[in-house]
Formats: sequence, C-alpha cells, structure tokens
Amino acid sequence: MASTWKKTAGWLGTAALVLTLVGCGGAAPEPEPQPEPEPEVEAEIDEAAERAAREAAERERMEEEARRREAERQRVMGILDERVHFEFDKSDLDSEAEAILQRKVTVLREYPGMTLRIEGHCDERGSIEYNLALGQRRAESVRRFLTSYGLEEGRFETISFGEERPAAMGHDEDSWAQNRRDDFGVTNQGQLGSR
Repeated sequence: MASTWKKTAGWLGTAALVLTLVGCGGAAPEPEPQPEPEPEVEAEIDEAAERAAREAAERERMEEEARRREAERQRVMGILDERVHFEFDKSDLDSEAEAILQRKVTVLREYPGMTLRIEGHCDERGSIEYNLALGQRRAESVRRFLTSYGLEEGRFETISFGEERPAAMGHDEDSWAQNRRDDFGVTNQGQLGSR
C-alpha cells in the first residue's frame, strides 16, 4: 500500500505541475524589471567625471609649463652667470672668454628686455686706484664685445670693484687667476621673469 501511495503522490505532483504550467501559459514567471537609473543622475555623473578629467589635465598642463619655465630660467641664468677671466694686467678677451660671451649674446637676443651689470674684478696685486681702473677696462671690454653683435648699449651697465671682492681668498697664482674676472648680474629679467 505504501508503494501505491507513492505512485499516487507522484502522479498528483506531476498533474499539479502540468496544471500550473498550463495555467500560467507554460512559461516560468519573469523576474520583475529593475528600475533604470534616472537619466539626469547619469548625466550629472558623466559631467562631473568630465569636469574632473578636464581639471586634472589642466593642472598637469600648468605643472608641465611651470617645469618648462623653470628649466628655461635655469638654462638662461646658468649662461649669464658664467664668468669671464683675464690674464694678469690685461683687459683683452681670449678665445675662451669670447666663447662664453657668444653664449650670452644668444641668450640676450632671445630675451631682448633683459639687462646686465658687468662687474670688473682684479687680483690683489697693484694699487687700489690701478685695480679699479683695470677692472673698469675689463668690464668695458666685455660691453664692447656684446654691443658689437648688435645688442643695445643701454642694456649694459659697467662697474669696477677692483680687488675689493675676491672670488678666492688665497695669495697665490691659482687664487689670483680666479679673481681676474668679470661677473654678471641680471638687472632686469625682461620676458624671462614673466614666462
């Protein structure tokens, strides 16, 4: 009897399933559709993402521009800071000095608003008056060289410090050679300062 009961229960389950399928049109129930995101919210998210991307790109561009300007400033100031040296008791330019000054000419042409102070220096030998005059001749020699390349004379001022501002404090030929020089000070950076 137990086996009959199992057969009957099996047939009833099958019949119930068939009736359920026939009653529902034979298809399993479909899940309820999920609500679609509001188009405005999606548009706002897209706009915010685009704005953030534009701002990040602009920040990167500005940082890159600042790095480029600083590298250019370093390049220019490095060239303008180069000293010109002289032989003992001389104010004429040798080939090494002329090569340094040629680089300065190139930079000064790139930045026409830039102005320089040319500072003449001497070693400690000789009188104060003599060294002041020699330092001035050295500064003027450099100014003449620069203006011979078409740079305006008004862009340069000259001054002599004689032996008053030594670069090296020794009392030997190596120190004296370092002290026989022209230094350069930028008195107006022109466009370099605004780039």
